Amino acid sequence: MFVAGVDVGSVTTEALILNDRKEILAYWIQYTGADVQKASSIALQKTLEKAECSQLDITCCISTGYGRKKVAVADSDVTEISCHAAGAVFLFPQTRTIIDIGGQDSKIIQIDRTGRVLNFLMNDKCAAGTGRFLEVMAKALEVELEEMGLLSLKNHTVLPISNVCTVFAESEVISLLAVGHPREDILAGIHSAIARKILALAGRQGIQEEVTMTGGVAKNKGVVEALRGVLKMGINVPPEPQIIGALGAALKALEQATAKGASL
Repeated sequence: MFVAGVDVGSVTTEALILNDRKEILAYWIQYTGADVQKASSIALQKTLEKAECSQLDITCCISTGYGRKKVAVADSDVTEISCHAAGAVFLFPQTRTIIDIGGQDSKIIQIDRTGRVLNFLMNDKCAAGTGRFLEVMAKALEVELEEMGLLSLKNHTVLPISNVCTVFAESEVISLLAVGHPREDILAGIHSAIARKILALAGRQGIQEEVTMTGGVAKNKGVVEALRGVLKMGINVPPEPQIIGALGAALKALEQATAKGASL
């Protein structure tokens, strides 16, 4: 039996196929763009091709993410909060807190040992500390987005970035460059600012160990290390943190398909 999960985010769309042994057969990451339906269709088709199967082989498909209602082939849809919880606890069973930093929002999700969501906090009103924030900073520094993390770890000092607003932070970064500060020190400051933003988002809820980080920003080693520093605890990072929502959706699809089969 094959099942699929499709996570339609604001920046990227991910599709993933599992078999009934909960093995990941294939996944695909696609830029969402303006046409959500097209992006989800391409992502799923590419995943099917990689898994060497067809749509007819998929017993159940569940969609998630902000565009989950637009996935035509989905049998049902589930919120991204519960899907990230399911995906994180599947990979790291002791996870109790999930830090999900995506393209345009960030979330802190508290879960129990079964992966049930107990509480969550979300920053979706401002791009500060998200993937979009990092894209703007990378452009200002003339650094490839993929290089930011490793370059920041070569810093000699952490230059404080006082503004977390994307527009003002960009101006601040340009000013720091103009007076001759090294890019790696500026980057370390940017990543430190993101870590402090996440810490502030946690507020009184706090961060409970173990912590697992999901979303595209988890690929940035500088951000991960900055978070480890301010939280003073370890952070699990999946091999491919962008697919955790799709993984969770596929796991829920497998549960649904199994339950339906058992009732027949």
